[in-house]
Amino acid sequence: MAEAERIIDTPDIPDAEGAEGEGTGSPVGGTSGATTEETSEAAPGAGRRKIAVLFGVAVVAYLLDLVSKVVVVAKLEHHQPIEAIGSWLKFDVIRNSGAAFSFGEAYTIVFTAIAATVIVVIARLARKLYSLPWAIALGMLLGGALGNLTDRLFRAPGVFEGAVVDFISVEHFAVFNLADSAIVCGGILIVLLSFRGLDPDGTVHKD
Repeated sequence: MAEAERIIDTPDIPDAEGAEGEGTGSPVGGTSGATTEETSEAAPGAGRRKIAVLFGVAVVAYLLDLVSKVVVVAKLEHHQPIEAIGSWLKFDVIRNSGAAFSFGEAYTIVFTAIAATVIVVIARLARKLYSLPWAIALGMLLGGALGNLTDRLFRAPGVFEGAVVDFISVEHFAVFNLADSAIVCGGILIVLLSFRGLDPDGTVHKD
């Protein structure tokens, strides 16, 4: 009875501390599968901010491409190329019915459909976006795709077959535009993020 009274009246302090240690330790141990950056990013409103960044970057990329094409068509088309850095970098307007960097000129309609598909996919992915670097990368892709798609839809020779305006000419390379540059930069950033294990929803996995 004395032993029973001791257990009831005086709880075992070390055991209680052990239980508390287990209770406080579990949240820390539970983060071993992924980093906790995404925990703070998943707060209410964080997703909307990343979507705003995505579309903000897309708008900037799109407007820069659009304005540059309007200017070069008005000032440079049918004129002699302008040398910016000797023969290494020139501004020379051409009409490209193919993909980026003048590839695949016989498949204009196909590239138009691909650009439209990319825009739809990015718009759908934006709903689960909680990563700022991914928002920037997708924004560049979206802005570039919209820039070239605008040319496909509204420039000669007709809807879905319009030729894209290219004007940045690098020696021993292709002629391209700012939309192409945004697409390539966004694609490179996505590859780097994938290698680092960062997903669009903000989680980080270690494979």
